[in-house]
Amino acid sequence: MDKPKVVLGVSGGIAAYKACELLRQLTESGHDVRVVPTDSSLHFVGAATWSALSGNPVSAEVWDAVHEVPHVRIGQAADLVVVAPATADMLAKAAHGLADDLLTNTLLTARCPVVFAPAMHTEMWEHPATQENVATLRRRGAVVIEPAVGRLTGADTGKGRLPDPDEIFEVCRRVLARGAAEPDLAGRHVVISAGGTREPLDPVRYLGNRSSGKQGYALARTAVARGARVTLVEANTGLPDPAGADVVRAGTATQLREAVLKAAADADVVVMAAAVADFRPATYASGKIKKKDGQEPAPVELVRNPDILAELATERRGRPGQVVVGFAAETDDVLANGRDKLRRKGCDLLVVNEVGERKTFGSEENEAVVLDADGGETPVPYGPKEALADTVWDLVTRRLG
Repeated sequence: MDKPKVVLGVSGGIAAYKACELLRQLTESGHDVRVVPTDSSLHFVGAATWSALSGNPVSAEVWDAVHEVPHVRIGQAADLVVVAPATADMLAKAAHGLADDLLTNTLLTARCPVVFAPAMHTEMWEHPATQENVATLRRRGAVVIEPAVGRLTGADTGKGRLPDPDEIFEVCRRVLARGAAEPDLAGRHVVISAGGTREPLDPVRYLGNRSSGKQGYALARTAVARGARVTLVEANTGLPDPAGADVVRAGTATQLREAVLKAAADADVVVMAAAVADFRPATYASGKIKKKDGQEPAPVELVRNPDILAELATERRGRPGQVVVGFAAETDDVLANGRDKLRRKGCDLLVVNEVGERKTFGSEENEAVVLDADGGETPVPYGPKEALADTVWDLVTRRLG
């Protein structure tokens, strides 16, 4: 079979060197990559590097190999165009249909999915002109990944950093897998919780659970690839931030509740994939609890944590149309317990799966049944967690209409 054809556009920012790693990921995973740099980007990484890494000729000019009409043919033949980094200038040209070099011509002729991975200083990203250009591109069906927060050029820190190339690759892979399908979550804000909360007993110990957060991260990555603005509230995962997601850290159930409710205020969808501790120690020992010879440890008194899912399902009445999705990890009577939880919580969808030793937690795969408040059931066979994520988003988009 022919290799999927990917155009990697590189515009003139210091983050251009990171695109070399994205190129390596694409070529080693079986894609035929044509790099189309801008003139300014060649000040950071030369054409010889791009040609050697991709195995294809490289040019920024429409006048090279004119008989092949590259300014038209490259875009026409592509299965995906990804621009990384995408500078403020490139976003403006793309939004306004300017075509003054090979890359901007390629963007105009491409009829395949297009992904932009912006990278610039925070002030440039937050400028109303840039935000308007981003909104225009998203409205036309392009996937514009939110930049990461971190160290920028010089001593500056803030939002505008190019996301990790591995994570950009994951977005590209998911967009390619969807083919010509429209980004059906474009214009939507989705909030996802992931991981497992930890309830401190003393400065050393805590009550926790086995959740790795991988299912929540799969939901986040898939939502980005489908065009959503994603807020990911993560609890103790240690996983790399998904490209395009605004990540909020939380540790305990109380902290996670505060972060989720704040983010949900303007959300179209809230997915509670995190494993939230039902109980926490009634008292916190300021010093490490010591083991004493000949004495049994004192019982640990527990109190209930807030029911975040039920609270979301109730409070969304003030936000008409908001879809709330819950997760139920069960060890026995899986479906019966799931249906009971769906009724009690009042959410729209509930993803029910069986958990235990070597089941679900920490795995790259999952198997579940998605229960619908209207009485429907959608079984998802054992497979990658991103497959379950896509099924969840398919059901959510039907509810969003």
